[in-house]
Amino acid sequence: MRLSHVITVLEELYPPAWAESWDAVGLVCGDPDQEVGRVLFAVDPVAAVIDEALEWGAGLVVTHHPLLLRGVHSVAATTPKGRLIHRMITNGIALHTAHTNADRADPGVSDALARAVGLTGELRPMVPAADDPRRGLGRIGELDAPLTLREFTERAAAGLPSTAWGVRAAGDPEALVRTVAVCGGAGDSLLDTARAAGVDAYLTADLRHHPASEFAEHGGPALVDASHWATEWPWLADAERRLAASSPEAGMLETRVSTLVTDAWRLHAEGAL
Repeated sequence: MRLSHVITVLEELYPPAWAESWDAVGLVCGDPDQEVGRVLFAVDPVAAVIDEALEWGAGLVVTHHPLLLRGVHSVAATTPKGRLIHRMITNGIALHTAHTNADRADPGVSDALARAVGLTGELRPMVPAADDPRRGLGRIGELDAPLTLREFTERAAAGLPSTAWGVRAAGDPEALVRTVAVCGGAGDSLLDTARAAGVDAYLTADLRHHPASEFAEHGGPALVDASHWATEWPWLADAERRLAASSPEAGMLETRVSTLVTDAWRLHAEGAL
């Protein structure tokens, strides 16, 4: 399938216009006229992922996180990102990014996260898009049956890929959880939104000490904090399925979701206290 046709499909599923103004999404490198037979999906455009793409023979890598989020004046092979771009171009590997446009999609990153941790039935955005209330940031849904916070934290850990960060929670371990808000990736900007929604728990990533502590002191819902990478990884399989179902031609592509753990945190140790 021609790369330009694959990109057209991806941009229909995750329109670049839905991305935040500061974001950098779309085709990063690659010749639109090149033929693509294999597509690798991953969260991060890092060297280990490109190694996997080379070994498997992928012609396109689709990542959630951008490689060049901020402006650059050079892509010389004197920096890690420059070397990565040179390797991809030299080996005919294209790179496409769907970031905050995938966060806002219906279904998008938070839909996949919600399903992974056990939310069922209809999901609704935490922050609906102005032009379509079915999509937007975050998701709110229900568990089939109430769980204690301890049980829900364990359920979340079982539903997400394992990382050194693990899954941690703030709140009464025995408090019942039924209605849950989730946001894939860094979600502390939606803490007040979660409180206003009246949910029992809010699951996201990258929660900082002071905002989380103040939130708990003010009687907010329980907080469940997983690794950034783990909360976004479930979306990859959804994007893979949607690409394959988009047309008979796309269905002929060979696709793979990378299972490489590219979370930044590699080790975890318990303290003495």
